[in-house]
Amino acid sequence: MSLLVADCPRCGTKDITFDVGNQVQVATRFSWQMILEIFCVCRACRHPTIFLVSQNQQYYADILKAGLSEVGSAINDLVKVERYIGIQDNSAEVPPEHLPENIDRIFKEGSACMSIGCYNAATTMFRLCLDLATKSLLPDDAEGLNNRIRRNLGFRLPWLFDNQILPEGLRELSSCIKDDGNDGAHEGILSKEDAADVLDFTFILLERLYTEPQRLEIARQRRAARRNGD
Repeated sequence: MSLLVADCPRCGTKDITFDVGNQVQVATRFSWQMILEIFCVCRACRHPTIFLVSQNQQYYADILKAGLSEVGSAINDLVKVERYIGIQDNSAEVPPEHLPENIDRIFKEGSACMSIGCYNAATTMFRLCLDLATKSLLPDDAEGLNNRIRRNLGFRLPWLFDNQILPEGLRELSSCIKDDGNDGAHEGILSKEDAADVLDFTFILLERLYTEPQRLEIARQRRAARRNGD
């Protein structure tokens, strides 16, 4: 029987032993690190939990592929427990492809907040995605570019549209981002529709900035490989 030592989210026992059952690979990081969901049963309360775990070392791949339940001993050296699967995973909105790691993580947090009805928190996360993505578009110096525009997303977006740095076709969608700092999130008054508007704009803008250029680069590399006979 394979074992995992972790905190039990069901009974609250710290560093308790779990019996390890089935696993499903749900993602891959860095082209080698396997991300798994594993079914475990707490030996204190006998309730099941699904843990999200990540492969610790690249050379453990064969062991993980054969199945953690077949190890027959503790698996904590093989995998790191990231967290347990809970209501935050009831998210239907998958982030665009090829995002920077920090923006991808923040988008997923916003999407998780949306899935449980925390619309003010979700909007704050999506705004943070936009803030990080658009700050990198600002030049070091340009006419009309002041500290207020650099600091405030609501002022920054119109400047980026006016200076043709962002595509004009997205300007209307950006109207959901006001220049008051938090679009009402600081007052706790945002509705599901408000948050969905910010989500739509965030998703499309991130696709334009990151997903589409990377897809074009991948296609360019494939074309070059075909021409070189690889």
